Amino acid sequence: MGKLYTILFKVPELQRKILMTAMFLAIYRIGFYIPLPIVDQTRLQKWQETINSNAIGKVFGAVAMFGGTQIGMSTIFGLGIMPYISASIIFQLLGSVVPSLEAMMKEGESGRKKINEYTRYAAVLLCLVQSTLWVQYMMNNMGVVSPEYRTFWYGFVCVLTMTAGTIFLMWVGEQIDEYGIGNGISLLIMAGILARMPDALYRLLSNSSLKLAPEANKYGIMTLVTLAALFIAVVVGVIAITESQRRIPTQSAKHVRGRRVYGGTKQYLPLKVNQAGVMPIIFASSLLMFPQFILNGLDTATSRWRSDTWSVSSAVAGFFQEASNAFRAQGYVYTVFYIVLIYFFCYFWTAITFNPKDMAENLKDYGSFIPGYRPGRRTADYLEKVMLRITYVGAAFLSLVAVIPSLISGALSVDYTIASFLGGTGLLIVISVCLDLVQKIDSHLIMRNYGGLVSKK
Repeated sequence: MGKLYTILFKVPELQRKILMTAMFLAIYRIGFYIPLPIVDQTRLQKWQETINSNAIGKVFGAVAMFGGTQIGMSTIFGLGIMPYISASIIFQLLGSVVPSLEAMMKEGESGRKKINEYTRYAAVLLCLVQSTLWVQYMMNNMGVVSPEYRTFWYGFVCVLTMTAGTIFLMWVGEQIDEYGIGNGISLLIMAGILARMPDALYRLLSNSSLKLAPEANKYGIMTLVTLAALFIAVVVGVIAITESQRRIPTQSAKHVRGRRVYGGTKQYLPLKVNQAGVMPIIFASSLLMFPQFILNGLDTATSRWRSDTWSVSSAVAGFFQEASNAFRAQGYVYTVFYIVLIYFFCYFWTAITFNPKDMAENLKDYGSFIPGYRPGRRTADYLEKVMLRITYVGAAFLSLVAVIPSLISGALSVDYTIASFLGGTGLLIVISVCLDLVQKIDSHLIMRNYGGLVSKK
């Protein structure tokens, strides 16, 4: 601890950055305890307890995790940072399709500022749409708003409040980027995910028994040991795959200037195994929400029609019921679709973010080449072939991490809230952000001749 204090807090600039980051994160978390004025907190708590035990609670939980918010979403920061993330993803996807945006991305700093400005405008529009839908749902279906507050003006104030809250979070993220350390938006999401950990630990410990003989409705000591071992193994595996690279050797051409020879050095081109990051899991989870809502609606409709004068085939009604149950329980059918979509979005996102032709041209412009392959098209084809192979491995890793919570929850009969910390999107985001934060702290320390947090000195 003494060495850690010396490393982190003896450098004035780094100390100031860490304290500023901690202050902004504290402001972010305080906002989640400021409710909207029309919400009855007692009714909201009862609704949360009910929804947590239903399948729909997993859907709300997944959406809340992506934005660093919570299931209730009835506070001034209820939307979290998800609208800004959605707008950023939209513009990143459009940047590879719309020529004007693609040209803007290549303009450098000026183009990036323009795209960031458009992203903020799009985030405001998404905030207005999402907050309007949520306020309507809250007033009509949740039962947490008293009848005298179910008016247009109260709803309008809530929509503006939630929109202003998300815009404020955008500002907080930018302030962390400028005055703090680490990526501001990523740190906000990580803080929202880690804020769930105390509740998960409380549920685990309150329903656990340290006796060797398992008790009814209690987690035995063997279950606790298994969960701890799995958590350590998954974290180590995620770090290893996240940091793993396929290093392609490159060599720079020799240049003779006068009596001196320049170049000819051997280097390597790092290609990340998990090039797509956490985005495939986010896309796959979001897309699978629609079949759940549609199948649940069809199952309810066919059940009502069978009880009324409508004539519905028992086979059709049974199919909708079985399909709805399969997706609701996140069983075999859901898992298969989940894995297929993760593979699809891994290749899709990699194709958008990784351009082998541009990389080959850059190598050619800098006078470098891959031994055994001609510069230009041959190099681009080779890079594309290598990326296709390592993307397959990265997709398999993402699929395994994504289904681990469901497998553990079913095999050990553990609450899904607890099992979600052993894998899935939340764990990937937390580990990725922590690794990025450690690297940025190391860069500050190395600049001042310190050994760094992960150095071997």
